[in-house]
Amino acid sequence: MKFHEIKLPHTIIHCAVPTALLATCLVILAAVILPDDRKPLLPPVATDGGNNLSSSCNIFKGEWVPDPGAPRYTAETCPVIHGHYDCMRYGRPDLGFARWRWRPADGCELPRLNASRFLRAASGKSMAFVGDSLARNQMHSLVCLLARAETPSPWTNATGTGHASYYRFARHRFTVASFWSPFLVRAAEADLEDGPAPAPAKRSGAGLWSLDLDEADDGWAAAARAGEFDYVVVSAGSWFFRPSVFHERGRLIGCNGCQAPNVTDTTLRYPLRKAFRTALRAATAGRRRGRGRTVVVRTISPSHYENGTWNGDGDCARTRPLGRGEWEMNAVEKEMHAIQAEEFEEAARSTEQGNGVRMMLLDATEAMAQRPDAHPSKYRLWQPDRFNVSRDCLHWCLPGAMDACNDMLLHMLLH
Repeated sequence: MKFHEIKLPHTIIHCAVPTALLATCLVILAAVILPDDRKPLLPPVATDGGNNLSSSCNIFKGEWVPDPGAPRYTAETCPVIHGHYDCMRYGRPDLGFARWRWRPADGCELPRLNASRFLRAASGKSMAFVGDSLARNQMHSLVCLLARAETPSPWTNATGTGHASYYRFARHRFTVASFWSPFLVRAAEADLEDGPAPAPAKRSGAGLWSLDLDEADDGWAAAARAGEFDYVVVSAGSWFFRPSVFHERGRLIGCNGCQAPNVTDTTLRYPLRKAFRTALRAATAGRRRGRGRTVVVRTISPSHYENGTWNGDGDCARTRPLGRGEWEMNAVEKEMHAIQAEEFEEAARSTEQGNGVRMMLLDATEAMAQRPDAHPSKYRLWQPDRFNVSRDCLHWCLPGAMDACNDMLLHMLLH
């Protein structure tokens, strides 16, 4: 290893004949010439598959408490809030949904994301959010939180393909990206001439999808295999409710809701499990030489449709968070959460052989289940030619509850 020569001032060299006195002079010199505002870069925290960051604090269990200092940003201070999440701009009459913070149980406190500290620690690195529109929802939240320290700009010098968006924090050389990949694996709308779509799919405009469960979506996986990202955050779930047919090794193995003769109905459980397994294998496979990678699984956030269905009269009109246990997820959502946690555990075990990959579970499900008040509902950009759901009780207003997911994420990475 080659060391750089340090040239000390002439007067200091001559003041130091005894070894002990020389060491003292060097300490004093370092205090004078080094900047005092630099903080050490803290390494990511590797989990053992559990939810605790320490034996005494579980940041994923807790409650929402009033936050008089919120909101932390608005559409005027953040350039990327999409109209689907910009509840203030589209007429929501109260700001109550943005004036809460997540407080873990057992006397713990979840620090607010410190934008300056994170950008210093992440200098020269990159982060990708992979999944459906909720992954993009989280990416926009993170960009808005970090914009308090540096204004980002759209970035096009990237290797990703497909439905991807990049933002660059040039001064800190940090890049954050979002890849729209709702099934995580290779997927395409099926040719309806090969078989009729079920009537509900026709009414909703959802279509019939064809998935290759053993092939990750190259729209994001190619960039991951190329070692483009230091952090990959994987989340998906809601699109698996759509009627789909499934393939492995090029062979049709079953479907969910396709109503096709002689095709096994696997329900959504099997494809969700296989898709997460394939995606996590791809996310952990590629990394830059000499650099590790952190792969994070964010668990599902339930929808909050009440007094009707998502494609009917259902709405989310509450104005305050719920307490612990006051919102009961349905059986399918519970099973989806369990599958995500199990596949995380399996991927974490397979990466314990020192291949430079760290696995983390961001189990935000309980926190988000308590926030039926934080969805856009009708206060959003609605494009009826593209979306036939007038009330959105799945995505999250920005600013709002999704910011807590990024508080959790950055606390995990920097703790």
